[in-house]
Amino acid sequence: MYFYYVGLVRKEKGNLKSEELVRNQQRLFANLQNQGWEIKKGYMMARDKDYKEKGVDVKLAVDILDMAYQNKYDTAVVVSSDTDLIPGVVRAKELGKKIEYIGFSHRPSFGMQRYADISRLLTKIELEKFLSKTLF
Repeated sequence: MYFYYVGLVRKEKGNLKSEELVRNQQRLFANLQNQGWEIKKGYMMARDKDYKEKGVDVKLAVDILDMAYQNKYDTAVVVSSDTDLIPGVVRAKELGKKIEYIGFSHRPSFGMQRYADISRLLTKIELEKFLSKTLF
C-alpha cells in the first residue's frame, strides 16, 4: 500500500507555465497509479509570488494515525521533512509502529530524524539517476 500526498496544481487561464505544470503532474500521477500508488491530494495556495501546499501534511498525519490504529502497517516510510508530522509520528510509535524517515541531505529535518526509528538522507547524486539533467 503506497500513498503519494501532494498539492494539486491548478491550471491558470492564459498561464502557459501552469498548463505545463498540470500536464507534468498528471503524467506523474498516471505513472504512480500504474505502479499501484494512491494519490492523496491537497491544494496549492498562492502566497506572495510563491505557492504553498495546503492540507497535505494534515492528510498525511491523519493517515499515519488512522492506519496505525487500524493496524494496517508495521512501518510507515515517510518522505517528508515537515515537523508538523512529529505529534502523529510520536503517537504511532506509542502504538508500536515503526517510522522510517527519508529526507534530503541538503535540507534534513533534525526533528524527523530524532523521532524516527530509521533515518535516511538522499543525496543529489542518488536523485540525479531519476531526474532529467535539465532540472539541475
